[in-house]
Amino acid sequence: MRARMNVLIIIIFYLGLITFGESNSNVLKITDLLGRNLMVPNDVKRVVAAGPGALRILVYLNATDRIVGVEDFEKLRPYGRPYILAHQELRDLPTIGPGGPGKLPNLEEILKLKPDVIFMTYIDARIADNIQNKVKIPVVVLSYGSLKTFEDKALFDSLKLAGKILNEGDRAERIISFIMGIQKDLENRVKDSSGPTAYVGGIGYKGLHGIDSTKPNYPIFNVLKIKNVASAIKEDHVFIDKEKLLVWQPDFIFVDEGGLNLVEKDYLENPEFYEFLNAFKEKKIYGVLPYNYYTTNIGTVLANAYFIGKIAYPEYFEDIDPIKKADEIYKFLVGESVYNEMKKQFGGFGRLDLKKGSIIPVR
Repeated sequence: MRARMNVLIIIIFYLGLITFGESNSNVLKITDLLGRNLMVPNDVKRVVAAGPGALRILVYLNATDRIVGVEDFEKLRPYGRPYILAHQELRDLPTIGPGGPGKLPNLEEILKLKPDVIFMTYIDARIADNIQNKVKIPVVVLSYGSLKTFEDKALFDSLKLAGKILNEGDRAERIISFIMGIQKDLENRVKDSSGPTAYVGGIGYKGLHGIDSTKPNYPIFNVLKIKNVASAIKEDHVFIDKEKLLVWQPDFIFVDEGGLNLVEKDYLENPEFYEFLNAFKEKKIYGVLPYNYYTTNIGTVLANAYFIGKIAYPEYFEDIDPIKKADEIYKFLVGESVYNEMKKQFGGFGRLDLKKGSIIPVR
């Protein structure tokens, strides 16, 4: 009897080892950006990404070959998003739903594609759990944080997490080092400066807007020690009374080219207002590429920073060609040099001649 029990114990012991070993080798325990504990496959070969910025993170991680479906928003509106411009093949993939802020994916379409993992952004834990329970596929929630400078913990944590799941941990670390390296380079260039004053208008916010749309906590100004004349307003985005610009009289005005047409229209209707601005009289109004397309395009933020630095501190950025630098940044993050495509869409880096409705290139 005792011998039979010993044999049974040994069998149970080895079965336990086998089960435990399979669990360790086939699944990975992770915690997503909402603090949800999940088990995901250890060898992820098929993924989908839904929500603003989710697909971009996967492209940064060189995981385009594992993406099996994308949102219609990515397929039908390839504007202002370097990751799509660099990977047009993604637009040919099956749909996983309409996409766009606040719109959930089509679960039936996702089930047809049989992804190993669903990456999502800008949803709460209840929605994530509900989707996961319905499709029986892990839903990993990522985040972009607040981007007050370029060193954003939530973004970096998302890159590390997605990199771990996709076995692209080294690539994730390289991306983080690249972004932090650029921030350090910019900070070192301006460390001995008190900085000029500036304003940025035309900022996109749930649509396109004119000169009155601004970001008081504009990350590029923060890194470059440029004094944002709207910084006293404690909001992430705000529509100002544009007459305040006549009081603030910033040294430089930068216009997000997503809203450039509206600024040009406003000039034609109200030229007297602009003619009272010192920056207009001194020809110090410049266009920058829009970066807030389906949340933050990090590469465009970094590229804009070198252009704005070149304008505000020409003596500190004498060695920089903003266009070459932009393509270097895009090449690293999305695999292609897409500045010219962005320029075709929006106008590119340059001084704005509102009278003629033209952009004068600056290098």
